[in-house]
Amino acid sequence: MTVHFIGAGPGAADLLTLRGRDILARCPVCLFAGSIVPREMLVHCPPDARLVDTAPLSLDEIEHEYRAAHDAGQDVARLHSGDLAIYSAVAEQIRRLERLGIPYTLTPGVPAFAAAAAALQRELTVPEVAQSVVLTRVSGRASAMPAGETLAAFGATGATLVIHLAIQALDRIVAELTPLYGPECPVAIAVRVSWPDERILRGTLASISALLAAEPAERTAIVLVGPALEAGRFRDSALYDADYRRRFRE
Repeated sequence: MTVHFIGAGPGAADLLTLRGRDILARCPVCLFAGSIVPREMLVHCPPDARLVDTAPLSLDEIEHEYRAAHDAGQDVARLHSGDLAIYSAVAEQIRRLERLGIPYTLTPGVPAFAAAAAALQRELTVPEVAQSVVLTRVSGRASAMPAGETLAAFGATGATLVIHLAIQALDRIVAELTPLYGPECPVAIAVRVSWPDERILRGTLASISALLAAEPAERTAIVLVGPALEAGRFRDSALYDADYRRRFRE
């Protein structure tokens, strides 16, 4: 018996990976985060699969489901939104599985920041404008941020910032980043990106608060900040320059 953690992607049912789909098809038990994972993905499960929505469950109750499946010798598909590598709460489940001696696998998914960049039709790393992307959040009820991981510290680098789980703190984001990026720095808010009701708000640090007030969003949104979002004047990468010598080109 194995627990298979699967990144379900940002929302669109067809952004599930082929590997994730195939694992779902062979697991008799599926645990899914029903508050954010589309139910259309569950059509890949066996017709008689046990489907458990974990949205109302505590970690102890989720562990109970793993124990019961282990005792019955049944593989579990565990669907999480986005990608498992960030803000997935997988680490605490893995810790318990390891303590119980239950094997597990991880299958990556499409991360929300990648889906947001696609919706914006932008590359987040532009030559000589921004070559780093910082994935971060702000302190909230679920957990506090480590002392050194602040918006000011990340903003001082000039990198493209992708701020998760922080739509409720937009005024704070604007206040902390405006001195570093300037009021005209581009900002985008991707709301329920890749879902049928996806919304994209584009503005600047000076205007984005008013835009959000006119079209409110309370959750399932990420905030992107940085000059790469609207960069028009930058030099081409040397990668495709005719004079750039590399082993794949004579």
